[in-house]
Amino acid sequence: MSSCSINWLLLLSLVICSFSSTSGAFSKTHVLIYNDIGTGTQLAVHCKSKDDDLGLYVLAYRQSYEFSFHRDFFLKTLFFCNMQWNGTVYRFDIYNQKRDDYRCGDRCEWNVHGDGACLLNPQTSKFDICYGWNT
Repeated sequence: MSSCSINWLLLLSLVICSFSSTSGAFSKTHVLIYNDIGTGTQLAVHCKSKDDDLGLYVLAYRQSYEFSFHRDFFLKTLFFCNMQWNGTVYRFDIYNQKRDDYRCGDRCEWNVHGDGACLLNPQTSKFDICYGWNT
């Protein structure tokens, strides 16, 4: 066998091993959304991707909603949510693989408040990575 063939076999083996590991491209990512709008305020959440409509969920204050999916090998996974309370609708990219893949790995937890959403930072254990609503 030539050295070129051996290098391709080694590369293929590494790719297969990375896909089969628990943190590989075929593992599921979980997204949790917490309602932190305010006491007594319900949050209506309707999330979608290009291929999936996850439906409408209504969360009481401090209640959460979770969904999971398999990430795209080419970093193209995108889920966006319409969030509504007090008659106003806001839009937010709740999972953008290019932004979130390395930041939260297999679990992204979001705390939704009036100004946008904050991601749980695994380094500080606080919701301190914050984004405003999409325009």
